Amino acid sequence: MTEEFLYYIWRYKLFNNELFTSSGEKISIFNQGIRNADSGPDFFNAKISIGNTLWAGNVEIHINSSDWYKHKHNLDKAYDSVILHVVYNNDVDVKRLDNQIIPVLELKGKFDENLYFRYEDFMNNKNIIPCEKLFYQADDFIVKSWLESLLIERLENKSKHIIKSLKFNNNDWEQTFYQNLAYNFGLKINSLTFKLLAESIPLKYLLKHKDNLLQIEAMLFGQSGLLDFDFNDEYPNILKREYIFLKNKFSLQPLEPHLWKYLRLRPSNFPNIRISQFANLIYKSSNLFSEIIENKNLNNIIALFNVSCSSYWDNHYVFDKLSVKRKKNLGKSFVNLILINSVIPFIFVYGIHKDIQEYKERALNFLMKIKGERNSIVKIWQSLGADITTAFNTQALIELKKNYCDKKKCLNCRIGNYLLRKNL
Repeated sequence: MTEEFLYYIWRYKLFNNELFTSSGEKISIFNQGIRNADSGPDFFNAKISIGNTLWAGNVEIHINSSDWYKHKHNLDKAYDSVILHVVYNNDVDVKRLDNQIIPVLELKGKFDENLYFRYEDFMNNKNIIPCEKLFYQADDFIVKSWLESLLIERLENKSKHIIKSLKFNNNDWEQTFYQNLAYNFGLKINSLTFKLLAESIPLKYLLKHKDNLLQIEAMLFGQSGLLDFDFNDEYPNILKREYIFLKNKFSLQPLEPHLWKYLRLRPSNFPNIRISQFANLIYKSSNLFSEIIENKNLNNIIALFNVSCSSYWDNHYVFDKLSVKRKKNLGKSFVNLILINSVIPFIFVYGIHKDIQEYKERALNFLMKIKGERNSIVKIWQSLGADITTAFNTQALIELKKNYCDKKKCLNCRIGNYLLRKNL
């Protein structure tokens, strides 16, 4: 038995009989109270009648009533407000500081034990998704409504990081978006290094040369440390000469080139390619965030990311090494990832920051129009029959996996909650 499970029984009133205290007084629950996430009793502001008396106060829950003393609640005045002690096993009388006995409700035998056995299976099985064997039985309406809530939860979680960065950047939206965009350009393998690159050279320095693509590339490649070598080709040597001038102009300090990872990357995701595309994006749209936030049409926003590498990279993936000629545009799937991980969270946060619901709704609507991404988590849900058609759903499913399934928070999950009680 766990306290978390007893919280669940109490919260949803999953009792199979009338309730009485250990002394025989009838209990009627009008309000279970509000779960307390901080110190103090487990549920605040409950409304309960015990015998002929209506009580308003707090509820404490334990596996054994003797846990009251183990947790030293008998020494804490905060627990004098407890009107009912709910336990699985009543092994000792519990008293307040004034020596009055606190009424106790023993739950043993008062709920369907099969519910606990199913919960125990969810907690102890080795499945990636604890309820995966029962997931096909989940009610469609419950799944849909829960995914909508999870998507909002995911966007709000992302919002916290963005707001923190925004404060650090003195509420400069363009600079904050530029850094976040850089992070996502690096994908998982080079995301932190790409973010370091953006932090090493403020956007305002690049915008001083917004009409000169070569100089934008020179600053980004120079700051990446990838120009810190001897080259045979003319292009990297030109970049190197430009960078020496710009480095002195802005007192820049480049990154170490060893920070960049190439192993197990597709050549199209090599840092050199992504840096050139990033430079071209800045060159094309110097106030990218402003253009995004002012645009209500998703296709117009997608068009902003219709950029490719400079011509040198048509037949290179790294400096000084020829490859088969191929134009290197930002692929559709990569642009979708940028929309999902940078553009849409920023639109959502902008709506929160400005208290304008329209932007938050726009972010959600955009996700419904973007094809769901494919990754290992999404493939798991697909195998269980979940709808992965849109990014609206896949983002919610990722949130479900990471913050509920992985943490075994089945009792806090609407799907898990439904499946636990189904057919019992």
